Amino acid sequence: MSDKSRWSADVTEHSDALDLDEGVFSGNDPAQIAASLKRSAEASHKRKGTPFQSAMSMLTFYINRAGDNLDPEQRETLEAAKGELRKAFGRAEDGA
Repeated sequence: MSDKSRWSADVTEHSDALDLDEGVFSGNDPAQIAASLKRSAEASHKRKGTPFQSAMSMLTFYINRAGDNLDPEQRETLEAAKGELRKAFGRAEDGA
């Protein structure tokens, strides 16, 4: 394993901004993933942005860092979790 992949795994597992539920990104229900991220973001006192920004940033970070190693089905689930996260925080999707 390269230093880069260990670094991103470490950030995901030991984020200074959010205390994530174990295995949050390996679930298969986008709504549950979003709900877990929302709980973590709202409970955090260490985040710099809003709870929505922190949750979305962590989800996007994980998707981007996993890159080609992410199973296509799991990538689809995580991308769908972005929409669920927007709904959970009352953010309308703009269709873009």
